[in-house]
Amino acid sequence: MKQIFLILMPLFLILLGCKKMEQTEKTKNMSNFIKVKSNIVVDTIKTDKFWTIIGHAVKESKGNDDLKEQILISELKKLSLVEIKNFEFAFRKCIIDADEFKIMAAMKIIEGYVSDDSYLYFRCWLIGQGKTIFQETLKNPDYLTNVVNQDKIHEFEGLMYVATKAYEIKSGKKEDESFPRNEAGKIGLDYDFGAPPTKGVDWTEDELPNLLPKLYSKYND
Repeated sequence: MKQIFLILMPLFLILLGCKKMEQTEKTKNMSNFIKVKSNIVVDTIKTDKFWTIIGHAVKESKGNDDLKEQILISELKKLSLVEIKNFEFAFRKCIIDADEFKIMAAMKIIEGYVSDDSYLYFRCWLIGQGKTIFQETLKNPDYLTNVVNQDKIHEFEGLMYVATKAYEIKSGKKEDESFPRNEAGKIGLDYDFGAPPTKGVDWTEDELPNLLPKLYSKYND
């Protein structure tokens, strides 16, 4: 019996190792599938109506973010429940699109620090400036030199909740799994723990003057 055990033991270990490799490969493949699926979802989201609504709120609020938030809720509650969800999806696409190391560098120069929450709120602020400023900043974050105000904090956390608040008003119920934020998470539009990796190349503080020279000069002269 002992001899049989000694003969079979190596075979058992080989089979066990193959099984683990197979499971690891399956996990890898599933991880890649999820990432590709998420990217496909982001790439197919339409933002035209989203930017029209944002543009209207920018114009009417005249730089007051509290008023801008109320205008957005007021405009969104006029839409169908599906359209409110689409607004949330478009918002999340923009948050993901703006997750780039140069955008993070711009925030570091402007605010003097970067944290997970503040970086998210900064991107909300950027979206809340409207389509032109958003798109030009994504092309070249030094563009923000013409936009930022040294006496202000550039955050707009309220933008994260306007679709939820409008959906509550429109549906007449409290937030549940059918609400925009939950639906967005189900299709991979996550800007938190499940977010895609930050795009671009990471930087050090010593590199900031050369990375964004105009913006750096504005805040350090």
